[in-house]
Amino acid sequence: MQAYLVNEFRRQCAARRAPAYEHLRRTLQHAIENGEAAPGQALPGERELGKLLELSRVTVRKAIAGLVADGLLVQRQGAGTFVAERIVKSFSKLTSFTDDLRARGLDPKSVFLERGTGEVTPDEAMALNLSPGAQVVRYYRLRVANGQALALERTVVPQSVLSDPALVENSLYEAFARLGLRPTRALQRLRAIAFDAEQARLMQLAEGSPGLFIERRTFLDDGRVVEYTRSFYRGDAYDFVAELQSE
Repeated sequence: MQAYLVNEFRRQCAARRAPAYEHLRRTLQHAIENGEAAPGQALPGERELGKLLELSRVTVRKAIAGLVADGLLVQRQGAGTFVAERIVKSFSKLTSFTDDLRARGLDPKSVFLERGTGEVTPDEAMALNLSPGAQVVRYYRLRVANGQALALERTVVPQSVLSDPALVENSLYEAFARLGLRPTRALQRLRAIAFDAEQARLMQLAEGSPGLFIERRTFLDDGRVVEYTRSFYRGDAYDFVAELQSE
């Protein structure tokens, strides 16, 4: 991995002007995304990385801290820094399932269980700030990465935003981007669940296996709600983290 890090770091430095810690952060992230650093693999120590790339330990520490905050790396007291094995999802950043998995070098896919349009339900109308009778697009998807089922998602989008269900091929947020839409904030609620028989069958888990339920409402800059998603994540694959600060 050392040769890859040296070459990629040089490429990053030549490609753009940025602080050295940012070049190193991108270098390490690319190593993870490209499989050069596998889940669970230990990184070289701060001193070794600094010597390898001619950087100070302060610079190395800052780059690593950023990737720990993003959930790509984990630090174990007295053992070192490792590529995260469980998928660590940060609640402090608005990212999609596809973005999260690709950042970890995984290949995310969607299996559409249901896809269509219809009239908004009362609960959906409240969540999306829609009037009764409004039309919506609905998706029920099994979210998979590298052949493993990770989540079930039920998503509702106003049809005024997404005219055709076929516009979403894999990632909803990629479809938004093609339409020039950029979600800027979201409200999320999380609670523990146990998968029922049908959910467990789809996820290839035992009935009653622990999971995490997340309800998300996503907004554009102008205040419009463009997404109402209820996700059911397997509990043995995800850690959810949030940074808290005092007032």
